[in-house]
Amino acid sequence: MRAGVVAFSARRTRTIKRWSFDARSRRRTTPTLHERSGVMLVSASLLLLAVLLIAPTPLFAESPSVIEVGKFSSGSVGQAIPDGWKPLTFKKIPKHTAYELVKDGGVTIVKAVSNASASGLIKPVVIDPKEYPIVRWRWKIDNVLQHSDVALKEGDDFPARLYITFEYDADKVSFGKKLKFKAGRALFGDIPIAALNYIWESKTPVGTIVENVYTDFAKMVIVESGTQKVGIWIDEERNIYEDYKNAFGEEPPMINGVAIMSDTDNTKEQATAYYGDILFQRSVKASAR
Repeated sequence: MRAGVVAFSARRTRTIKRWSFDARSRRRTTPTLHERSGVMLVSASLLLLAVLLIAPTPLFAESPSVIEVGKFSSGSVGQAIPDGWKPLTFKKIPKHTAYELVKDGGVTIVKAVSNASASGLIKPVVIDPKEYPIVRWRWKIDNVLQHSDVALKEGDDFPARLYITFEYDADKVSFGKKLKFKAGRALFGDIPIAALNYIWESKTPVGTIVENVYTDFAKMVIVESGTQKVGIWIDEERNIYEDYKNAFGEEPPMINGVAIMSDTDNTKEQATAYYGDILFQRSVKASAR
């Protein structure tokens, strides 16, 4: 831009000199055709500059309508970990769930096989739940767990989970919550404690929101329950913003992670699940602005 301004100034200076009076002859010099063309070029440049200054063009590109957090469908079959994701493991649980990108119905998805094991895959993100309150994903399971129970520690296993984790600001919580947070970290390690868990349960009614049996930093949201939809791909959609307010009774902080997990370490059972693409969508209100 600066180079263009300098060139413009130079052309303008030369043109003004050509149109000045000759001091010796006391008469105005007549411009050549080339000089008149230069003046027209300057006039056109001024007009273009005025249009650019007045036109309401945006300085920055608008935010996308969706954020694709888990684009598993574009992954390579055989990968153990999708691009941009990393393992989510827990202290005192040595046996981990096996994950792999496979084809299902011609589409690449993540297959999870849990055999008395527990671990997940997590992706760090920075998402404002007010701007992108809608999460959408698809999943399928081969079986529910016989002894899964969201109300019991020994039943805290689910064939499929979707975690949404949130920033933890120690300066904004009570002393009691700080102690609970430290205790949770000591027990479970570096895991998402402030989280919504969207789960596929065995018998609890869909829509139920309960506190996690291990920590009140996590809330369990039952989105599927029972065997009726086993073996079928299910498209899910949740309003994270509303779910967080209903679960925790306050405004949600920024989302800082998304995870998937199939776990059977407590029940010692076996489960197979499949995870499709995961995306966040802007609200209708935000899109209309």
